Amino acid sequence: MATDKASAQNSDAAEKQQTGASVRENADTSLAGEEGAHTAGAACAVENSQGNKTPFISEVSGHHRRYLKLLEFTHSTTKAAGFMLLGAILSLIVANSPAYGSFLEFWHTEITLGFGSANTSMSLAHIINDIFMCLFFLLVGLEIKYEMTVGELTNIRQAILPVGAAIGGVAVPIIFYVAFNQGSPETLGGWGVPTATDIAFALGILALLGSRVPAGVRVFLSTLAVADDIIAIVVIAVFYGHAPSVLWLLAALVVLGALTALNRLHFYSLWPYVLLGVVLWYCVFMSGVHATIAGVLLAFTIPSGSRVDLLSFGRWSNKQLKEIRANFQPDAPVLGQSDYLKEVSHLARVAKEVVPPATRLERMLYPWVYFAVLPLFALTNADVALGGTSFGAIVADPVFLGVFAGLILGKPIGIFLFSFLIVKLKISSLPNNVIWAHIFGAALLGGVGFTMAIFVANLAYADPGQILVAKVAILSASLLVGIIGFLFLLFQANIAMRKGVTYEEPILDNANLQAHAAHEVKRRKHDKHEEASAGESGQKASVRTVSPHRAVPTDEDRQAASSRKDA
Repeated sequence: MATDKASAQNSDAAEKQQTGASVRENADTSLAGEEGAHTAGAACAVENSQGNKTPFISEVSGHHRRYLKLLEFTHSTTKAAGFMLLGAILSLIVANSPAYGSFLEFWHTEITLGFGSANTSMSLAHIINDIFMCLFFLLVGLEIKYEMTVGELTNIRQAILPVGAAIGGVAVPIIFYVAFNQGSPETLGGWGVPTATDIAFALGILALLGSRVPAGVRVFLSTLAVADDIIAIVVIAVFYGHAPSVLWLLAALVVLGALTALNRLHFYSLWPYVLLGVVLWYCVFMSGVHATIAGVLLAFTIPSGSRVDLLSFGRWSNKQLKEIRANFQPDAPVLGQSDYLKEVSHLARVAKEVVPPATRLERMLYPWVYFAVLPLFALTNADVALGGTSFGAIVADPVFLGVFAGLILGKPIGIFLFSFLIVKLKISSLPNNVIWAHIFGAALLGGVGFTMAIFVANLAYADPGQILVAKVAILSASLLVGIIGFLFLLFQANIAMRKGVTYEEPILDNANLQAHAAHEVKRRKHDKHEEASAGESGQKASVRTVSPHRAVPTDEDRQAASSRKDA
């Protein structure tokens, strides 16, 4: 990873300070600079979902409340999965209606960009698949980097279980696919299609179960999906690109070197990375390697540390707050309080810089990727037009059999089998409060391919008919295994509830993967402390059913914070 050791240490400290901060609290922090921006109008305490009050005037309280609700909506994994599903359903309906011709014509409309005699054209569909999906892979890369920096992939022993399960979830589906297509060389190259897991759909389905499943199941599935994404990225880059152009690959390496140099030289502004990232994408696109790989490469060069000295920031901010209070004039118009506004603006700028660039970019990308890019991808790529094609002929096709069996059988078997072997060989252990039934339920959800599987199918097959058959297999298998996985985990949860067993309080639905991972870092430290305390006392550690660490502050947290502020 391009980030140096000092940056990584700063990143750890930054994420520790950010542990428990929800999306709404981030919005409040970003707006902190507006404190005192108005003196006219009655002060209004707008309360967010955590009970925190923000100092906005009554005239804008309604706007701010609606803004908070929008943030909550656009950071919901369940709603994101629903949007993608809606896009796929609309695509299926249109594909089997008289409007399909106009639908195809629209998405194949050429967009031309140029200057003078130099110009290039690309269809809307290719813009979505080659440019917009690069943002998705950039987000995936940021999530992978987070996991490798402070998440589950930092502890090798803990990471072995989900990573090993991901390897099994890739290897076994390939065996199923090859078994059905070994006699068909023209379809054998589609072995990569049933190997991918759709992280958004899988976690969205799991989120529907809430606190009825242990938090360890979500950690296992999310880490497995991240490892699965790493494997999928390698598969796409190595096996599904065109013959690479050495010259353009060298150009891409030069740009990547420049990005790495920016990181090493401690440039924390996002703009240089974004601009060079565009150049990197063009070089990779022209090289013949699939352009979305540029997003992952860019993610690993973006700093994960903070430019602010976190050890001194607390003392400095307290001093700054005293200056702000000293310069505030309650009876004077805000425009005339230049010293007050200067100090507030200074504090707001520095406070914003505490958050690492990688985290800032991830928060910006999340709603756009999951509520715009992926639904658009589903809308343009889930167009299964059966027309006069016999469904029986599709089901009998070796492509269908290989993809369907790979997702609905290969994925769950591979994930569960490799997990079982790793635990029984004492290489790793199951997460807290997680039993084998939970692992099997998570393995079933691992068979939800959808977005990534369709993406690979578009690259793996040259024949449109084979792509159509693969899409039918992907959609039907993902739907079926998703329902089975949900019902299985729900059945297991009902059994546990009848026995009086409850589990840790889950992360709020509006928490993204990074917020969840930060919460888990803190939770694991508490678990180790509990185990150590129990060991010293000679007693067995009791099973903790409710986590004391939450994604939002408790009343006790707020009282402690208030006491520190008064002090």
